[in-house]
Amino acid sequence: MSLVLEDLGWSPRFEAAFETHRAAGLSPARVSLEHTHIYRVLTADGEQLARVAGRLRHAASGRADFPTVGDWVAIDPPTSGSDARIRAILPRVSRFSRRAAGDPTEEQVVAANIDIVFLVSGLDNDFNPWRIERYVLTAWDSGASPVIVLNKADLVDDVAPFVDEVTPVAQGAPILTVSAKRPESVDALRAHLGRGRTAALLGSSGVGKSSLANALIGEERLRTREVRESDSRGRHTSTNRQLILLGSEGILIDTPGMRELQLWDTGESLAGAFGDIEALADSCRFRDCRHAEEPGCAVLAAVESGALDRGRLESFRKLQQEQAYQALQQDQRAQLEQKRRFKVLTKAANKIIKEKQDR
Repeated sequence: MSLVLEDLGWSPRFEAAFETHRAAGLSPARVSLEHTHIYRVLTADGEQLARVAGRLRHAASGRADFPTVGDWVAIDPPTSGSDARIRAILPRVSRFSRRAAGDPTEEQVVAANIDIVFLVSGLDNDFNPWRIERYVLTAWDSGASPVIVLNKADLVDDVAPFVDEVTPVAQGAPILTVSAKRPESVDALRAHLGRGRTAALLGSSGVGKSSLANALIGEERLRTREVRESDSRGRHTSTNRQLILLGSEGILIDTPGMRELQLWDTGESLAGAFGDIEALADSCRFRDCRHAEEPGCAVLAAVESGALDRGRLESFRKLQQEQAYQALQQDQRAQLEQKRRFKVLTKAANKIIKEKQDR
C-alpha cells in the first residue's frame, strides 16, 4: 500500500534537511514502532522493517541519538531477504524527553516531531494536579503545544472544581474534559488535529490513553485494561510507543503509561512555568533569595497572606532541586567522558610515537 508523505507529517522543512540524503540514493521514512533492535517505518511504498546501520550505531553517544517513534529517518531500501538500514536521523522539530529511569545522566526521547501533546489525566482517585504540572513543564519545553485532557468525566458530577485546580498549573494550555465512554466528547481532541499534524498521548498508567486512542481511531484497535479500584492506578496496556495514522485527521502517537516523569533539561521553561513566583521574587529584599527563611521575602509573604498557594511554592522548590541535581550529574558525567576521551587519545598518540621510534 503506497502512502503520501505529507499525510505522514512530511513538510518543506524535512525536505530541505533530506536533500543530501536523497542525493546519496536514500529514501525518507518515519518511525512508527520501536522495538529493542528493530523498527517499523512508514515510507511512500508502505510499511517496512528497518535496523540501525552500524555507522549510526557507533556514532551514538546515548539512547537519545537512536531513532524514536515520530522520527524522520533516511534509509537504504531493503534488498531481497533483508531489512532496510537506517543511515541517518533528520533534525527533530520537537522532542518530548524525560530523564531515563535509573540513570540521572541519560535522556530518553519519548516521541519526536510532534505538534500537539495531549496530557491525559483521569478524574478518579489518581487525579493529581502537581503531576499534571510536571507534564506541562516538559511539554512546553519539547517544542510542541500542550493540551490538558481530563478524562473519565463520566465519573464525577461536576468537572468545574477539577478544572479550577488545574488552571493555575496549565500555563495557558487548553483544558479539555472528556470521557472515552462518550465518543462525542472526544471531538474536542479532533479539533486540534488535521492532515499531517502529529499528536502524542502522554500520561500515567490507567488514565485512559488507549481508550481515547480507540475513540479517535473509531475502532477497538488498542488493548485496554481496568484500573485498581483502591487507587485507580493501571498497569501498562501499551507496551511500545506506536504511531497510528488517522487518515485526513492526522497522526496519533500512543505511549505506555509513565510511573514517574523525571525532568530532563527544562531550561527556561521552569521559570516560565512559575511566572507568578518569579514576579513576586523581584520584590524580595535579597536578589539571591531562596524563598526559604530569608527576611523580606515577598514570596513567603504572599504564601502567608494566601495570595500564593503553599503547595505551588513547594512544587517550585522541588523542581528547582531536581533540576540542580540533574545538572550536577550531567556535569560529572561530562567530566568523566572528557577524561575517558583524553585517555584514549593519549594512548593512540603514544602508540603512533612508539611505532615511529621502532622504524
